Amino acid sequence: MRMVLSRKGFDSSAGGGPSPVVDKRPKSLPIPASGGLSRTSYGDLGLGELAHAASRGKLGADDLCHHDPMFLANGRAILGQCGAAQTHLERQGVGVGDAFVFFGLFREQGGKPHHRIFAYLQVKEVLPLNGVAPARLAELAQLGVPHAIGVHAANDTVYLGKGCTAGSASDALRLTVPEGPPSLWRVPGWLRETGLSYHDRADRWREGDRLQSVARGQEFVADIGEREDARRWLAGIIAEIES
Repeated sequence: MRMVLSRKGFDSSAGGGPSPVVDKRPKSLPIPASGGLSRTSYGDLGLGELAHAASRGKLGADDLCHHDPMFLANGRAILGQCGAAQTHLERQGVGVGDAFVFFGLFREQGGKPHHRIFAYLQVKEVLPLNGVAPARLAELAQLGVPHAIGVHAANDTVYLGKGCTAGSASDALRLTVPEGPPSLWRVPGWLRETGLSYHDRADRWREGDRLQSVARGQEFVADIGEREDARRWLAGIIAEIES
């Protein structure tokens, strides 16, 4: 089994600032859309005012966003990926039965920016969109999946399965250590043993189960196999998100 730590949402370069924590609940703001490959605005998602504040007025309710990942009311989740990030997922062998754990940059009112987990997706289907049946593509486009609305890259792929967003910004879902900076994480001890893609340098792994995460990148993969400690940790994270 593989677990993917997947970076999504606003940050200092994409959107202009952290996503907010509102009423103790993380509100991940999708990044701005480009190239006309979106039909969803921040206003459609009820995020217009939050996007305006987080972007310091550069974005608002009428601006289109890259609504991805998507979490539907029936407990389904959809993630689209392409380009180098999708190539990395393929090379790491990510597929059916694996899990995406989504994280992003957040800030509570009066607090400091930090990375935290805000959602998950357990993969039940991997769907390359190049050559997919037109009816299936139209179904995904109707839902507003950006990668189904128009071609982003030759390897556009959609991951579908069970998933949802977190109901609270609990300490259990915070990655950043209490004193910061955002990129210094507390991680479970087993992660150093399994490894995490893009984090091969030994000096990134600090004492006290701390990891200096890379500055950029979207998809970080850990092959946890059948490890009981890793699977227990993942199950606990999913339970915390669902609570």
